[in-house]
Amino acid sequence: MLPEGNFKAYLFDLDGTIADSMPLHFRAWTKAIEAAGGHFPEEVFYELGGVPIVRVVEILNERFGYTMPAEDTAHKKEELYLTLIHEVQPIAAVVAHVKAMHSKIPLAIVSGSPRASIESTLETLGLTGCFDTLVGAEDYTHGKPDPEPFLTAAKRLNIDPKDCLVFEDADAGIASAKAAGMSWVKVPRTTLT
Repeated sequence: MLPEGNFKAYLFDLDGTIADSMPLHFRAWTKAIEAAGGHFPEEVFYELGGVPIVRVVEILNERFGYTMPAEDTAHKKEELYLTLIHEVQPIAAVVAHVKAMHSKIPLAIVSGSPRASIESTLETLGLTGCFDTLVGAEDYTHGKPDPEPFLTAAKRLNIDPKDCLVFEDADAGIASAKAAGMSWVKVPRTTLT
């Protein structure tokens, strides 16, 4: 159910919102973290949903006392995810909404993933070209829950943040949308088990 409002742009998180890719990301993270000598509990994985990948490794190091190289571990995780991309499935209700609104109002992807991952996921789902801008981890300094990712998308679309509606599955993303002064819709999470 959408909130009341005359929204001028829709901003979508990607993983867990448009793409049912969280189980694939968890598999890739598990392999990368274990190869680096750590462990990534499922509940922590979901807690950090939407956080840029290098920052995820830094948080795991801080929280569990690991010494994983952040850039290398994040790079390995992305390589592993891209080998699984062919398995990604759409979140049908959200994809139907994207297709219904495409070319009616500006649409954006706002993700904690790098651009290569975003583009590969959209291509796999047949959604390339549906979005007016893609905001990935390379496009901001402070990731979700900071408002910068969503504010970056609003600026690129030349839409006032209060006129944007965010679609998100993760708590960090909803906190980011709230901090940006945007209305939001929580997309129910699919479970890994």
